[in-house]
Amino acid sequence: MDIMSLYNTWLENAVEDPDLISELESIKGDENEIYERFYTSLKFGTAGLRGIIGAGTNRMNIYVVRQATQGMANYILAKYGKGAVAISHDSRIKADLFMVEAARVLAANGIKAYITTELQPTPVLSYLVRFFGCQAGIMVTASHNTAKYNGYKAYGEDGCQMTDNAAAAVYDEISKLDVFSDVKTMDFDEAVQKGLIEYVDETVYESYLEKVMEQQVNPGICKGSGMKVVYTPLNGAGNKLVRKVLARIGVEEVYVVPEQEMPDGNFTTCPKPNPEFKEALDLAIGLAKEKDADLVLATDPDSDRVGIAVKDFDGSYRLISGNEDGVMLTNYILSNKKAQGVLPENPVVVKTIVTTKLINKLCEKYGCELKNVLTGFKYIGEIILNLEKKGEENRYIFGFEESYGYLAGTYVRDKDAVVASMLICEMTAFYRKQNISLAKMIDDLYKEYGYFLNRTFAFEFEGAAGMKKMADMMSSVRDNIPTQIGDYKVLKVSDYQLKKEKDLVTNEETEITLPTSNVIALNLEGDNGVIFRPSGTEPKIKLYITAVGKDGEDAERVCKELLKASADVVGLEVEE
Repeated sequence: MDIMSLYNTWLENAVEDPDLISELESIKGDENEIYERFYTSLKFGTAGLRGIIGAGTNRMNIYVVRQATQGMANYILAKYGKGAVAISHDSRIKADLFMVEAARVLAANGIKAYITTELQPTPVLSYLVRFFGCQAGIMVTASHNTAKYNGYKAYGEDGCQMTDNAAAAVYDEISKLDVFSDVKTMDFDEAVQKGLIEYVDETVYESYLEKVMEQQVNPGICKGSGMKVVYTPLNGAGNKLVRKVLARIGVEEVYVVPEQEMPDGNFTTCPKPNPEFKEALDLAIGLAKEKDADLVLATDPDSDRVGIAVKDFDGSYRLISGNEDGVMLTNYILSNKKAQGVLPENPVVVKTIVTTKLINKLCEKYGCELKNVLTGFKYIGEIILNLEKKGEENRYIFGFEESYGYLAGTYVRDKDAVVASMLICEMTAFYRKQNISLAKMIDDLYKEYGYFLNRTFAFEFEGAAGMKKMADMMSSVRDNIPTQIGDYKVLKVSDYQLKKEKDLVTNEETEITLPTSNVIALNLEGDNGVIFRPSGTEPKIKLYITAVGKDGEDAERVCKELLKASADVVGLEVEE
């Protein structure tokens, strides 16, 4: 079917959501706008679906959600014969509607849907899948994307985001379906009456919080510490559970940013609700200055990631990177568990390939096995699953990624900002009682192990032309591997798509055993490095720079040089 025929079909059939018809009517005769909505269909991958909210096959709407859910239903019935699916949502526009529509499709296929009465953090959805013994899970969220986006994260029976094989099988089922005529739906009230849709009871959330509380390293350390915390849920799903857990561990002074406290998918005070960006913490830092707080916490809209700022030596607030926070948390957990005599034999720490190599030093010190996995927390979850199969899940200590995702414990299989917020507060109180700030803590680690500066730079490419340009950039690097980046020789090239690693010094090639991924990593002299990776969830290409210097200033100099030189490799422009 050509694009104009698709457009006309939608104009005739997308009548259940008046917003879609209004949008389609408004673009009549505009070939470019019609093309953008219909030139492709949102592809169901390991991250599920993600796209701009609106009309068309290349947008997030009730029809695309229904089609995806019908494909998932067909996959579940073919594989298991029957099944159950847990579904939740965050504060995104139409997120609650998409949850209900997905539940209606599952019910029509005889698959039970457990749905939440209100928005919940993504890790809660992972927990629900495991708690109810579901065959799959759906979280309606676009994580930290801007307000115009929504998404549909798909989970497997282990509580991890779907594997490559499972996602491919679901996508294959989706591809067979007409978006309007091949999808079953059931009246919502009828499905509830028949027990095919069931609301999750409050006691289940309580059991989740109990599991979070079990991850404390120093129970009671926060009570009486005098610590002040400013928290912002960035108008997302973390507000209730994060505040509950902080109250339970004894954090007595928690100040919530009022403008960002309540759910709001428009994100009016924070257009990019991403704790990686300083702007996301601006209001919180302003409140922290007013309250003289020790710590700022910011969870993203689906509350699976948390960013922090800490009071610096001069009274200002220093933003802590995801790498720095992950290193400090790993150090805090390992050092305390060792001192308490509860560190298991052969403990395991897991990080992604784009996460700081500074963690290697800590693991060497504490005799930890460090496992490197591809970008995507499901790969960290997979490590936990493999340990669980061998009855060794107690060896798992901590897993993290540079983009502010952390997990202690094995009760969920996704990053969890609720447990991370708890541990960050506990860590702050622990060092505060020794008159050590987190700013001093990270500086001391740099002095001990060396100054590793890790920076991520994202370049955005919208629409069909943007996707092609990103693909061309990666092909260009792959076909013309540089031997030098700036003043630094390339020592080793790891191509995770070709699954080959080549030592440019010895010309020796080895196989990469991790799953296939469109990532190219260049290991440079002096522990420096550059990684090229298109985002799996956003229209962006990312450069991950590792710059090692004598101190912070020297590392910044190296970073600028590496950024400019690596951007030149793919034809990107960077500001001087």
